[in-house]
Amino acid sequence: MNQSPKQIIVIGGGAAGFFGAIACASSHPQTSVTLLEAGKHPLSKVRISGGGRCNVTHHCFEPAALVQNYPRGGKALRGAFTRFQPKDTVAWFEQRGVKLKTEADGRMFPVTDDSETIVNCLQKTAQQAGVAVRTGCPVKTLERTETGFWVGLRGGEGLGCDRILIATGSSPLGHRWARHLGHTVHPPVPSLFTFNIKDSRLQDLAGISVDSVSLRLLTPDKQKLSQTGPILITHWGLSGPATLKLSAWGGRVLCNHGYNLPLQINWTPSHNPETLRQHLLTVKAEYPKRKLGTISPLPLPKRLWQQLVSHCQLNLHTPWAEVSKKAINRLVGEVTEGKFQITGKGVFKEEFVTCGGVSLKEINFKTMESRRCPGLYFAGEVLDIDGVTGGFNFQSAWTTGWLAGQGMGDF
Repeated sequence: MNQSPKQIIVIGGGAAGFFGAIACASSHPQTSVTLLEAGKHPLSKVRISGGGRCNVTHHCFEPAALVQNYPRGGKALRGAFTRFQPKDTVAWFEQRGVKLKTEADGRMFPVTDDSETIVNCLQKTAQQAGVAVRTGCPVKTLERTETGFWVGLRGGEGLGCDRILIATGSSPLGHRWARHLGHTVHPPVPSLFTFNIKDSRLQDLAGISVDSVSLRLLTPDKQKLSQTGPILITHWGLSGPATLKLSAWGGRVLCNHGYNLPLQINWTPSHNPETLRQHLLTVKAEYPKRKLGTISPLPLPKRLWQQLVSHCQLNLHTPWAEVSKKAINRLVGEVTEGKFQITGKGVFKEEFVTCGGVSLKEINFKTMESRRCPGLYFAGEVLDIDGVTGGFNFQSAWTTGWLAGQGMGDF
């Protein structure tokens, strides 16, 4: 006697939802998988990622190193990445005709440089696996029943299922259902954002970048929150990889302080105050007639160097021979320990990542099943997981989606 297929519902048509639905339907053909997406166009974040190119993952194939890129969730993902990591993501897409390439900074994109390549692959694979994808289908209610779950849709329609995957990203609805079903949810706050800084030293420098800068948040409790890397000066303040990484690691702290904290900048991380002082004294000795503002004696854009010099109340036309030791000390302090005030947060292009979500202690990371509500699974950004920029957020979505898909169909 043939048994009716087990019913699986996936709520959320993003990266984690699609990957979970595909993994379940492909690995467990005895299941019937339905994916519900509120919007008319699924995979919207995949479409806009990486400026429309889709930063699929990162070329970091060692789980121990990979987890270092997750301000929240790294510990929980350590074991998960031994089962499905970037190397597996690359293989998964290549097996379906999508080849990825690695850029100099380790980010991986489809060779087509077109996110539609990834979107089409996921949609085609879901169709081939027999996943029923329903778009424009917002879920209104989610209830536990004696035999599984009941999903209430707009218009009064209801669907019953044996197991369910919540992959709703940072949507408040997903967090509301998680709480309703017994879960702790850490309030989501923004991660990966730029810094609003109004300061004369940055005025008229928009578009200037520096290859290596050390940024440090100065918190009242003296937390060690710092990042070193490239930065970009903008009309509103600072952007660039170092800024975005610091915003991720300091997301909760910055939120708690109303996005108003001092920021210390070392414009030349290869120098400490003493080595920089010696370097400037050497410049003074070797180029006594050269004027202070003529060229930058450091690997900094000339206009930025001139702004820093002027901020130290020094004349750009002063010959180096006439620069006093006190003036050099002011320059050293300004270059290595300059203080700027963050007064708010900007946005990172069209992408939006949050820190916060369902508590990881309440999830079995071997299967992504809830420890509080059997038959309920979670994947992606609905969880308290977030990575820095570079493909790490998508990788956690692929990994947790894949694990959930394997787990859901294993009856």
